[in-house]
Amino acid sequence: MTGALLAALAMTAIVALRYLASSGLFAWLTARVRPGFYAGLAPQIRREIGWSLASAAVYGVPAGVVAWGWRERGWTLIYSEASAYPLWWLPGSFLAYLLLHDAWFYWTHRWMHRPNPFRAVHAVHHASRPPTAWAAMSFHPLEALTGAVVIPALVFVVPIHPAALGLVLLTMTVMGVTNHMGWELFPRALVGSRLGGWLITASHHQRHHHDYRCNYGLYFRHWDRWCGTDRGIAWTPDPVPAAITATRA
Repeated sequence: MTGALLAALAMTAIVALRYLASSGLFAWLTARVRPGFYAGLAPQIRREIGWSLASAAVYGVPAGVVAWGWRERGWTLIYSEASAYPLWWLPGSFLAYLLLHDAWFYWTHRWMHRPNPFRAVHAVHHASRPPTAWAAMSFHPLEALTGAVVIPALVFVVPIHPAALGLVLLTMTVMGVTNHMGWELFPRALVGSRLGGWLITASHHQRHHHDYRCNYGLYFRHWDRWCGTDRGIAWTPDPVPAAITATRA
């Protein structure tokens, strides 16, 4: 168990550093592209960083234990030899993980918008008005736990190569930060395209932070569309979604 504990501590440190590096990078980019955009938000940003570092431990412990179990006990279905499964399964497993994670996120997120769970747990995340690049992991520990169990659970039931798993984690990190940074990083040509109509970017998620009762997805919009909770994007010619202006007014 000492090995598992050390792995949990190491993974917590890795998750915390990954958060600081990724959110810090996009916060720096915001300062360069939109000077003063986070002006007056220093107290909020300090809260976001505090909650996010607490979330790093919630995410790091199960991930570390599972990583130890994979290396030392062979617990999981993570496979090292690319030839163990057909090559098409490399991108297939990546997409499968995103789809399954997205489904879990949609329904747990929508549940957390019910009055009692929202007041007790999810209000911590929505205290970021407007959200910033530091808000991607700003969760109450119970909400962090609902997100932390997904990938560690999936590696027990869905085979995946470490390279594909790394890409899943990279996608989760980048989309988590860019969807909360408060302005649209991606060009209108993508956001307004047919493909963009199925993907979640800041323009889509910002509307959730403004309207609350819509746009619950994480990566894709199909659950919102199927369940009638998609309210589209908040897009203007300016890279800042209109919802931000309304939030700050």
